[in-house]
Amino acid sequence: MTTPPTGSAGATGAPPLRLDFSALSDVGRVRKDNQDSGYAGPWLLTVCDGVGGAARGDVASGTAVQQLRRLDQRPADDLLGLIAGALHRAHDRIAELVDEDPALNGTSTTATVAVFDGSKIGIGHVGDSRAYLMREGELSQLTQDHTFVQTLIDEGRITEDEARVHPHRNLILRALDGVHEVEPDLFVLELQAGDRLLLCSDGASGVLRDERLADILGSGTPDYAAVELVRASLEAGSTDNVTCVVAHVVPADAETTEPDPEPLLVGAAAELRRRLPRGTGRGLFRGHRAGDTGELEPIADEIPDDLPAGVEFAVAADPLDPEAARYAPRPPRRFAWLRRLLALVVIVGLLWIAVAAAWSWSQRQYYVGEEGGQVVIFRGVNLDLPGVSLSEPYETTDVDLDRLSDFDAGKVREGIDAADLDAARHTVDNLAAKQEPEPEGGS
Repeated sequence: MTTPPTGSAGATGAPPLRLDFSALSDVGRVRKDNQDSGYAGPWLLTVCDGVGGAARGDVASGTAVQQLRRLDQRPADDLLGLIAGALHRAHDRIAELVDEDPALNGTSTTATVAVFDGSKIGIGHVGDSRAYLMREGELSQLTQDHTFVQTLIDEGRITEDEARVHPHRNLILRALDGVHEVEPDLFVLELQAGDRLLLCSDGASGVLRDERLADILGSGTPDYAAVELVRASLEAGSTDNVTCVVAHVVPADAETTEPDPEPLLVGAAAELRRRLPRGTGRGLFRGHRAGDTGELEPIADEIPDDLPAGVEFAVAADPLDPEAARYAPRPPRRFAWLRRLLALVVIVGLLWIAVAAAWSWSQRQYYVGEEGGQVVIFRGVNLDLPGVSLSEPYETTDVDLDRLSDFDAGKVREGIDAADLDAARHTVDNLAAKQEPEPEGGS
C-alpha cells in the first residue's frame, strides 16, 4: 500500500475530468437484513454501514445516504464545508428519528463520502467503511478506520494481520448516531485521468487483502469491478453485508457509447425508499446459509485487557446483540477535569478520615515504659516508625528503674501494654511495691 497523494486547490471553469461509476450492495450469505447503504452519482460517491441490530441500523444508513445524496451536484467551492454540513444534517436527522421512535435508540451508521468537483475530491469519513485510490497500479487506503483495533495498530501493539482476527476487530469508536458530536476526518485529494476509486463497507475490506482489492479494482469496467469485489468478498468468507462503490476517472471529453449514467442508490437506502418490509432484502450471491448470526463473536462481560487509555465502551446485557455492541461508546465526558478533581478530593477526604480515626484510637492506648531512668506512663502505641512518634509521655512516676529487678526493668524497657490508663497506673503501683529499698544516705 502506498501513501495517498495530497490534495490541492481545484480549477474553475469546465471540469477536466468526469467519473464513470457503479455501485452494488448485497445482503450476504448470513444476515437476513441489509444494513449497508450506498450511492454513486456523477459528483458523489458514498457508503454507509448501519449499526444497531434490533435498533435498525438499516434506518440509520438509509437516512444518512438520503441526506448525503443532496451533494450530487457540482460543488462551487469549499468541498470540505459541504461535506461536514451534510454529515451534520444526517446526524441531526437520525436524532429526530430516534426522538420520534424510541425503539431506534442505539442506531448509528458509518459514513464515507467522496464529493467530486471535476478535478479533485473531498473526503469525509466516520467509522470503518473505507475509501481507496488505485493509481498507476498501486493501491492507497485513503481513510483510517475509527476502530479499537486500529488504535492497537497505531500503538504498535498488533499488526494488521492480527487485527483481522482480533476478537474486538469490529468495535468502532466513531459513528453518526444522533447523540455524540460528529467528528469526521476531512481532506481533499487531487485526481488524474486513469485513477480508480473504491468506497466499501467492512464486509469487503475486512476479508480482502490489499493485493486482492488491487487486482479486482484494476480489472474491467466499474460495473465488472463492483460485481467481482462483492462476489470475492463473499467467497472469502464475509458474513456481513457487502457494499462496493467503484468510480473510474476519465477525461471529460473522452468518447463514450453510453448515455449519461443514472445515479445508483443501493442497499438499505433503496429498500427504505421502496418501503419494503424489514427482512425482505435479497442477495445476488446468497448461499445456503441463513439466519442472522452476526459478524461478531459475543463480547464478554469484562472490558478487554488491552483496551488503550481513554477508550471506553459499554457492554450490553445478555443476550448480546453483536450489532448493538459494535458501536456502544459511553456518553461524552463533560467537565472531565472537575470529575478528576472531585475524585481526588474524595480520596483525600477518605484518607484523612482514616488517619484521624487511627490517631483517635491511638490516643486511647497506654503502656508503661522508661524515660530518663524513671518508669513513665505513655499515651499512644508502643511502636517505633522511622521519623514518626506514635506515643508521648503522659505521667512520670517516682519509680526508679535502677531499684527494680533485672526482670522487671527489662519488661519496662520493652514496654508493658495496658488496657487503659487505670490499668497502666495499677501496673506502676505493682512495680513500686517491688522496688528495692532506697540506699541509706540516698537522696
